[in-house]
Amino acid sequence: MTFTGLFVPLITPFTATGELAAEALEGLAHDALDAGASGIVALGTTGEPATLTADERRRVIDICAAVCAQRQAPLVVGTGSNSTADSAHALADLAPGVSAVLAVVPYYTRPSEAGVVHHFRRLAAASPVPVLIYNIPYRTGCQLGVETLCRLAELPGVAGFKHAVGAIDATTIAFLSRCPADVAVLIGDDLYAAPMLALGAGGAILASANVAPRAYVDMTTAWRDGPIERARHLGNLLAPLAEALFAEPNPVVMKGVLAAQGRIPSPAVRLPLLPATDAAVAAALGALEHCYAPRV
Repeated sequence: MTFTGLFVPLITPFTATGELAAEALEGLAHDALDAGASGIVALGTTGEPATLTADERRRVIDICAAVCAQRQAPLVVGTGSNSTADSAHALADLAPGVSAVLAVVPYYTRPSEAGVVHHFRRLAAASPVPVLIYNIPYRTGCQLGVETLCRLAELPGVAGFKHAVGAIDATTIAFLSRCPADVAVLIGDDLYAAPMLALGAGGAILASANVAPRAYVDMTTAWRDGPIERARHLGNLLAPLAEALFAEPNPVVMKGVLAAQGRIPSPAVRLPLLPATDAAVAAALGALEHCYAPRV
């Protein structure tokens, strides 16, 4: 399986009383695929998995797997922790219908880069499906150099990366130039999506696509197939939206916008997150309006 194009990491919608809003989640999954997304991601950071119970996490996977089976689209599931043994056990016990896993670099314990390589070697061996490595150092506290990234790319069972380092730095540029052609690099920083696609990233996993899936599909496709003028226009158009949606901790503003659109029953999040401020939601809605500018 190849991983290209846009994958939408779905939010987990809640009712006003805090329960999982199953019908809304199913609707968001269909909306993403209707817009042309290559697939969806369940239980990514945007889905607040740390605040879900085990039963809720399984239900989220089941709902998304049913949609993806119906639509013949891949489902990627976020998983992994800073325990190699626990992560490997979870991978070996994956629910049916999962096409790949998005496994985060071990966080908090800050292992050596060699330790990270051993961690993913163990996970890839245990996983029945391809592994995408989630490299997000500002959340994990673990910086990976280009040599380590290249070693990880060579591991059997590693199909690619969600690369979200918060910048387009020298390591990123070097890695893109050296990464094997059959290993996907999916950009995970919404604000840097357009320039990363211009540099050769094969696709993206972008939370902002929850609120504007068609626009993000169009941008991702335009960088791949052209015309470049349209790709550049869409990238410039969407950058203010990404900035507005991340003005407060992810995914609180996105949930505020989706609730205002009537696509989810409430903007509820779970502690320690707090709902978005009215000002942040209003700013994001304003930025979203500008995404429907005339096509070029």
